[in-house]
Amino acid sequence: MFRTPMLRTPVFRSPLIRTAWRNVRAHRSRMALTALAVAVGVAFVTGILLFTATVSDALVGSSRQAFAHTDLVVRPDGRTSRTATADRPPSADRPPSADRPPSLTTAELLRVRGLPETGRVLAVVSGFTALGCPDGRPAGRGGPTRGGNYAAGGTVADGGAANDAGDPRFTFTDGRPPAGNGEIAVDGAGAARCGYHVGDSARISVDGPGLTARISGVFTTRAEPAATTGGSLVLFDTATAQGHLTGPGGFNEFHVKAAPGVPVERLRQAAERALPGTVAFTAASLARDQELAARTQVASLRSTLLSFAAVALFVSCFLITNTFGMLVAQRTRETGLLRAVGASRRQVARLVLAEASLLGILASLAGTTAGIGVAELLRPVAGDLGKSGPLPTGGPLSLPAYALLLPLLAGVSTTLVAAWLPARRAARIAPLAALRTADAPVREGGGRLRAAVGLLLSGGGAACLWAATNAERIADGAPVTALGAVLVASGLLTLLPMLVGPALALAHPLLARAGVSARLAARNSARTPRRTAAAAAALVVGTSLVTALTMVAAGGLAAADAQSADVLKADYVVSMQDLGPLSAEVEQRLAAGPEVAATAAIRETRLTIDQSPQSALALPAEAVREKLRLRLTSGSADAFGDLRVLVTTDEARAHGWTTGSPIDARLPDGRSVRLTVTGVYESNALLTGILVDTAALPATTDSADKLLLTTRDRPGPALRLALTRALGDSPALRVDSGEDLARAAAQGTTRMLNVLYALLALSVAVALLGIVNTLALSVVERRREIGMLRAIGLTRAGVRAMVRDEALLIAVLGSLLGTALGLFLGWAGGELIARHLPGYHHSVPVPRLAALPALAVLAALPAALWPARRAARTRVLSAIGID
Repeated sequence: MFRTPMLRTPVFRSPLIRTAWRNVRAHRSRMALTALAVAVGVAFVTGILLFTATVSDALVGSSRQAFAHTDLVVRPDGRTSRTATADRPPSADRPPSADRPPSLTTAELLRVRGLPETGRVLAVVSGFTALGCPDGRPAGRGGPTRGGNYAAGGTVADGGAANDAGDPRFTFTDGRPPAGNGEIAVDGAGAARCGYHVGDSARISVDGPGLTARISGVFTTRAEPAATTGGSLVLFDTATAQGHLTGPGGFNEFHVKAAPGVPVERLRQAAERALPGTVAFTAASLARDQELAARTQVASLRSTLLSFAAVALFVSCFLITNTFGMLVAQRTRETGLLRAVGASRRQVARLVLAEASLLGILASLAGTTAGIGVAELLRPVAGDLGKSGPLPTGGPLSLPAYALLLPLLAGVSTTLVAAWLPARRAARIAPLAALRTADAPVREGGGRLRAAVGLLLSGGGAACLWAATNAERIADGAPVTALGAVLVASGLLTLLPMLVGPALALAHPLLARAGVSARLAARNSARTPRRTAAAAAALVVGTSLVTALTMVAAGGLAAADAQSADVLKADYVVSMQDLGPLSAEVEQRLAAGPEVAATAAIRETRLTIDQSPQSALALPAEAVREKLRLRLTSGSADAFGDLRVLVTTDEARAHGWTTGSPIDARLPDGRSVRLTVTGVYESNALLTGILVDTAALPATTDSADKLLLTTRDRPGPALRLALTRALGDSPALRVDSGEDLARAAAQGTTRMLNVLYALLALSVAVALLGIVNTLALSVVERRREIGMLRAIGLTRAGVRAMVRDEALLIAVLGSLLGTALGLFLGWAGGELIARHLPGYHHSVPVPRLAALPALAVLAALPAALWPARRAARTRVLSAIGID
């Protein structure tokens, strides 16, 4: 029966391994659910490692492709003032340096092209450009929304030596590059999402009202992140791109290819000498920097996801410990016989650990294989996991060796650690146990030591949580909070066997009315508190994490409302999708429309305080009082205006400012003034920094960063549509109400919370497997007892009810204790967040949290079906030893 090919391999020639393998096969039905729990955890770890490796390789590949066509990248030095020159006149609609970053000039392009070290130069223009689909939605999926030029041969708008070389960054799959104003080319992914084809008309926008352009071609590229990470990319010819993005004659970068035989370092030195006020980077160094940033981003994502995979493996530890503990108890007579024929304690312990090793290896191999499918399933949710937009996951799935070996090692190690205590118990079985007529469970003890350790862990965890709430920064308090949460949870799990009896005693009045089956189930649970606690512990962990995340998320959503919807008294806020400056035409169109009663512009500016620049926002004094509802911690907004300013709580704390404090500052035009603090407010989604009256500042620009609108009619879908049409259906502009701002602020939290719920559902599923396995093994252990109950009149339905009620007791105990622990952890985490997130307050979503125990009970019912059915089919005579 056991002579399989595996047993004839060299590994299985050891008597210990052969015996362990036969024991695993003999109890394979009892270990199946344990193996499944390990396999699920390992599959998740494998899937995360493979998924993040694929994302990392895609990002690294994109970084390398971005500079594959060049050797050197020349950019303007942002520290050097580069205003309008003779060869780069100012833009017609804006001053030259007010809103646009410094740019390179045509004269500089000609100088770098004239260097003997230069082979080819691509003069690159780039900037924010929104592309809208025919139905009005944006073409991107949350990634960068960019526009640029098709730099054919380095040709410039006002002349320059042209050649027939195309732009090596782009490959056209349909149509041709754009030529002249009114034509664009779009990336293939964006065209597919919107259903665009060559010859169609599309809506685009750069900094204000929408424009209509004809699509001349569709292209693919690996050199632009906007086209590889779920965004959209629009190409213009060079002159049109300059008019939209940099001003005539301006460029953002020069991509320089070295002449044959010229070292890159020599080219870099020559370019810096020829172009003072610029900075040159080698393409290799930029690619390395982007690769490092990509790997850092992926490492953060990997750590977050693996923490939840670790929870699943941690939960499976309780299942493994429970399984092997019950198997050891059921094989007491068999183990005693081994001791009687000469097996030492060490050999018995090694036998149990060998069984665990074999189980772990088989389950981990199955989990590693399944992890490849998990990695594929994670790809569609990449957009919800990326902090800065969707992550690139195109191309083949990466299969690095570490992503396959580490989960295998984790699964085997977890199984061995969980089986260590049962192995020690098995080693303590005396040879006289072989004389028993039936197996008996190992006696439970160690109550005082367990209580001391549990209280010590819980007390230490509570101290850590208290210390974390006083941290100056969330980054400083988060590790201490995590440590405290782990210690408190470990203390509760250590004390859990001691809580089973009191909990059942509290439930006795209800159980007395529930019938004989419920009372029998309660006695069975109270008789083996360790086993009951181990089965409930996994559910405690999963439920507590769900509860804590739900509570923190509810507080975060309340903060989003407080920072947006509660702040805005105006009807709408108009802003750019990329939060850049609006063109002056936006305010002009809205003010001229019949729908708008009044507008107020919010503009970013800079003040120099204590010889260092300080960010500030300029807005009319009446807008602060009539269109906003600030949360002031001191002072009043009524006195705001002229040289009287409002400051945030963080700034007040950092500089020691209070209401009435004077501030010596220098304005952007160089004038020195003395400002007076008239109030301290909590920063929000709309406003942060020092608030200054627009009348007190020089008029340097007509553009605004945000516009506050008060409308003549009641806000609603029809009014929003009229405002959008007045702006030319611009895909670059947002028209948001306070509720829209709150929804947008909460959107990222909600998406990530849904992903985390899905991950935690894995640990809850493993916990339910633990209930199934515990009950199934308990039925085998109590076979004689069940037979006696059947013999004295308990029906099969009564036996099924008894097992089902035991599952319900475990589920209720685990979910209630987990909810209580989660509320405490959610409160502790919220205390840390509330110190640094204005508007955050503790919120307990009672309906959602009350649903957790109900869902646990509903899930426990199907979990008890198989063990209950198996118990009901117990043969009475054979169970009591007559047949």
